[in-house]
Amino acid sequence: MQRFAQGFYGYAFAVIVCLGMVGIFLLITPTGRSEHIPQVDYRIDLSNARRTASYQVWAPAAAPKGWIPTSSRMVPNKGTVTWRLGFATAARAHAMLAQSDEKPLAEFADRMAGIAKSEGTQRIGEATWERRFRPDKKQRSLVRVLPEATIVVTGTADWPELTTLAASLKPQPAA
Repeated sequence: MQRFAQGFYGYAFAVIVCLGMVGIFLLITPTGRSEHIPQVDYRIDLSNARRTASYQVWAPAAAPKGWIPTSSRMVPNKGTVTWRLGFATAARAHAMLAQSDEKPLAEFADRMAGIAKSEGTQRIGEATWERRFRPDKKQRSLVRVLPEATIVVTGTADWPELTTLAASLKPQPAA
């Protein structure tokens, strides 16, 4: 037995045994071939925004089909309330709803859109939204400035997806 463990043949046998064990391990180890996108429940943040905000809060009546809510953050700060709600779209791009009563309203829109320059307007339902595009980040934004707050729908999603999110927004009753 000692002779088998020495020399080239013993070394080759040990390597083959090790490679065989690695192969068996790889075969029996489950591999996640399915996509995993973390999902959040944004109802608590929505409820807190409705209760805390001095403005009319807007939220999707229902998430668009195939969309996954991935982030939600409601931040009250020195008399202002900002709520951000992020989604992975059906095409797996990013879309975000951001709204705030931060003053001046236009500065919040500029910061969320990443650019101040408008490319025109778009009618969605009964509302007119301003379109903005930041080419270096491929970021598209729809901006709606209301008397008390600003709503921004932004992300790397294409225009039809952002339009879908904007069209799904409904005013929420104060809590």
